[in-house]
Amino acid sequence: MEKSNFVDQIRIFCRSGHGGAGSKHFMRTKYNAMAGPDGGDGGRGGHIILRGNNQLWTLLHLRYYKNVLAENGEHGNKNNSTGRNGKDIIIEVPLGTIARDEESGKKEIEILEDGQEVVWMKGGRGGLGNSNFKTATNQAPEYAQPGEEGIEGWKVLELKVLADVGLVGFPNAGKSTLLSSITAAKPKIADYAFTTLTPQLGMVEYRDGKSFCVADLPGIIEGAAEGKGLGHRFLRHIERNSILLFVIPADSKDHKKEYKILLNELKEYNPEMLQKNFVIAVSKSDMLDEELKAAIKKELPKKIPHIFISSVINQNLNELKDLLWAELNRKE
Repeated sequence: MEKSNFVDQIRIFCRSGHGGAGSKHFMRTKYNAMAGPDGGDGGRGGHIILRGNNQLWTLLHLRYYKNVLAENGEHGNKNNSTGRNGKDIIIEVPLGTIARDEESGKKEIEILEDGQEVVWMKGGRGGLGNSNFKTATNQAPEYAQPGEEGIEGWKVLELKVLADVGLVGFPNAGKSTLLSSITAAKPKIADYAFTTLTPQLGMVEYRDGKSFCVADLPGIIEGAAEGKGLGHRFLRHIERNSILLFVIPADSKDHKKEYKILLNELKEYNPEMLQKNFVIAVSKSDMLDEELKAAIKKELPKKIPHIFISSVINQNLNELKDLLWAELNRKE
């Protein structure tokens, strides 16, 4: 996923269709010039609908789709003919998309399943024709209802990556190398900070045809919860991960401090993240002997499962898969 191809937030102007007006018409026949009201109802305005599509992984296809205007309903007609409903607009979005109202910031819709369809903005109802208002005492009503107006406003579509496991760590901790080693994903790898600028997804092939999804996410820096570095753009993507795999490099100056900083950034952004299952992987462990591993082990929290790995020499990668699978299927 190159930076230019991964779009995780879009601002668009939306307007659902106006309802058609009811007809104010009176039937006139050859033998009866005053046969009574026969005005039909107006058609409903077009809805704007969001539909989940598991083949999409970005909002890129909506980048130039700035104005979404649904069709208006047709007016009612004579002979009690109802106007045609306005054509609905269906917007396909990747799973994990949230729709918000820009002004209020309120979350309106969340799309989590393939094929899930939700009416985002309802079209206006069509007005009733004058034939609906005929009574015993008013047999020639001279009025019909106008159609309801549609809903309009600026909206925001925001994507939060859906993955079973999210890789969390400082820039250059070895997350991208790990992802490329256990999945078929090919993230950009280099020895400088912020190589990964957008989420990278990969499927881990496990035993007996089973699999799970791992997301390599842009590195956290201290102050990310306040918007520093990639800030909130990164942190929102880990809200949906079932497990957070903290990747701490073996050559870190202070493993305990690094873990605490990562944990604090999650807490500052959203305290609910601390309720997720955590696993710690000490990367680049091919440079460690048993004595150094024992020293690092003492620094790590005792209640969090941990493992020493090396993506370069495939050290303990199968054991890591076993650990992640066990955590994913652990019953609380």
